[in-house]
Amino acid sequence: MSDATELAAWSAPAVNLPEHADNAIHTDAGARAAGFPSALVAGVTVYAYMTHVPAAAWGPDWLRGGGAHVRFRSPIFDHDLVNYVPTAAGRNSGTVEAQVDGVTRSACTVARVGSPPERCTGVGEQLVPIEFVADESWATYATRAGDDLPIYSDDQILHPVTWMRIANQFFHEQIVTGSWIHVRSHLLHHGVARFGATLEATAVVVDRFDSRAGERAILDVRISADGQPVATYEHEAIVQLAEDVGG
Repeated sequence: MSDATELAAWSAPAVNLPEHADNAIHTDAGARAAGFPSALVAGVTVYAYMTHVPAAAWGPDWLRGGGAHVRFRSPIFDHDLVNYVPTAAGRNSGTVEAQVDGVTRSACTVARVGSPPERCTGVGEQLVPIEFVADESWATYATRAGDDLPIYSDDQILHPVTWMRIANQFFHEQIVTGSWIHVRSHLLHHGVARFGATLEATAVVVDRFDSRAGERAILDVRISADGQPVATYEHEAIVQLAEDVGG
């Protein structure tokens, strides 16, 4: 698979999974309360779809040492048909845009060889570490959402969306108390993990600040699998929404 170096477009309908209801913004009622017309699809799921493009082109090279910088510019709603279109693409880097009806909603810069996130200094408020075994619900997340790339099931490799889900877990369990919105991530892969691996993650709050959309926080997240580093994440979210942020 790593011989196919050209980034190629892909499309899939965006969906929320049952576990997304833990964040009310991913329900119709919660989204409408925040001023949106219907449920927002989780950024982590949009990212799962976007990774299909570099993973299909670069395979294990990207999964073991590649990187990405994703920004969620505007919402994608449940059941939107999304086209994932590579732009400014070369053999070893490019940008994947998530487009709905020709309008770019999110953009993800990808590189076959990644670079360390700039804000991951390790200095700040330490959060409680997370440790668990990657069971079937984790192993099948991307497949259930609609990413059908066979490398994961064929090689028993955890989808890279796993690392973003863990970063989100820090927000959900230790920082936010209501609806919240993931806005961007800068990540570097260090290796892959297999189904059933023991995953360990640490996180530091490196910044908090106010914006027009609400209070934001940035995390430095480090993840290992069976004792070996697999990912470093700079992860930003709006952790307290301003009133009628979707209006």
